Amino acid sequence: MSLKQRLADARLLLAPGVYDALSALLAEQAGFEALYLSGASIAYTRLGRSDVGLTTYPEVADTLARITERVRVPVIVDADTGFGNALNVQRTVRGFERAGAAMIQLEDQTFPKRCGHLDGKAVVPVAEMCGKLRAALDARTSECTLILARTDALAVEGLDAAFERAERYLECGVDALFIEALRTPAQMDAACARFAQRTPLLANMVEGGKTPVQSAAELQQRGFRLAIFPGGTVRALAHALQGYYASLAAHGTTAPWRERMLDFDGLNAVIGTPELMALGRRYDAGG
Repeated sequence: MSLKQRLADARLLLAPGVYDALSALLAEQAGFEALYLSGASIAYTRLGRSDVGLTTYPEVADTLARITERVRVPVIVDADTGFGNALNVQRTVRGFERAGAAMIQLEDQTFPKRCGHLDGKAVVPVAEMCGKLRAALDARTSECTLILARTDALAVEGLDAAFERAERYLECGVDALFIEALRTPAQMDAACARFAQRTPLLANMVEGGKTPVQSAAELQQRGFRLAIFPGGTVRALAHALQGYYASLAAHGTTAPWRERMLDFDGLNAVIGTPELMALGRRYDAGG
């Protein structure tokens, strides 16, 4: 089933954040129907830096291609601002589509952008963003490659202005909307009341962020069609690695941590090493 077909279903689609092929594989094995390649998580893991516009188009495209080569479920990719103007957006959309993206998210922040739950954001004029969205729609080769429009205007211009921007972006023909950093359940309900019957609306769940974190069931009841937990994966990973490294440094061995980790054969089973080796032997035999 394509992502476009799945989003036509009234059931909310929960997409966990991933940052590389291994995290994507583990999420697919857990049974998720779609994945979200988080730009913030790429910054966290590849650069060891904050989500403040330091990642570039090649880094995201490379990560996306490695993920889609390994998993079969649809991948939603965070394209930030499109990495420039409307022409950059077109290059980004074409490249991400070739790399296997099912949905490409574009936002209306100025460059350099920053995480939607950090303070100090700024947004481009509405007309500029509409031009970038139309450029994105013109650049895709398949209507099954979806364009998700995100606005960060709430923190800058207020809720009403954010809703008006979302209206303009919807008029451009985008496939879904993302109103970033809604502050309260009342704001979430207002967004759903205005848009949820017309287009899939995304909820962004950030632990410790601006938006109240709610379950998939609660978000579906409000009217959201898509929910992401983009950076939770890396926050969980960082917490686990802090404990692992502290234990190794303290004890000089991984023995105290063994019950909380896979052994050599366990990891090879997860990543499919026995199957890969069998395939190699088949080709070695000329099969």
